Amino acid sequence: MEKLSNDVIADLKVVVTDTEALLKATANQGGEKLAEVRAKAEESLGVVKARMAEAHTALVIKTKEAAKATDVYVHENPWQAAGIAAGVGLVIGLLIGRR
Repeated sequence: MEKLSNDVIADLKVVVTDTEALLKATANQGGEKLAEVRAKAEESLGVVKARMAEAHTALVIKTKEAAKATDVYVHENPWQAAGIAAGVGLVIGLLIGRR
């Protein structure tokens, strides 16, 4: 899921960059309709940037909370954590070995 979130964020950054380039390229173009569309695009771009910043902040907060919860669990249950890590390592090893 994290990879999906990172991919979506990367895609949105590309869209934002492309939109900014398009707006700069058409800045000298005349016409009332084009100016109206450009203004609307700039407004939408601002909203997208703000939402991306909010999403990034929320993701960082959730990641820190998960890391802290994991740290607490490992300190409270060291043997269980070691067993879980060994099990995950075994599964990953089996999956890699099949390739």
